[in-house]
Amino acid sequence: MKKLYEASSTAVGGRTGHVTSDDKKIDMELSVPKGLGGEGGKGTNPEQLFGSAYAACFGSAIQLVAENEKIDLSDDMSVTATIEIGKTKEDNLQLQATLDCYLPGVDVETGEDLVNKAHKVCPYSRATRDNITVTLNLLLDE
Repeated sequence: MKKLYEASSTAVGGRTGHVTSDDKKIDMELSVPKGLGGEGGKGTNPEQLFGSAYAACFGSAIQLVAENEKIDLSDDMSVTATIEIGKTKEDNLQLQATLDCYLPGVDVETGEDLVNKAHKVCPYSRATRDNITVTLNLLLDE
């Protein structure tokens, strides 16, 4: 792989600690959600951070595919990533993701094509492929 960019973050104290990026743009307290047996707290958690990153990256992948295919997207286009953590039959912790892709002004066929092609090129989708379940939803104007 030819490196284009590198980011580094350090977490101290695991899920109840603190995470900081090397450039200090991320400097956040971490808390364990109540659903995982924690107190909830005011800090963020790894699932929220992963969901934020995946949503942003997948949105950019949709924009890239649309641009390459000369399709104009609304500025209101958005991706919401819902990250779930649960247990497998073997009692291992496992993630799954749902990506709700809101593409106003695009017909169903075009929207599905954009979302499916974005899923092939998005680095987060490529990293998770065959590792976690990722559900893609297309949301259009009614």
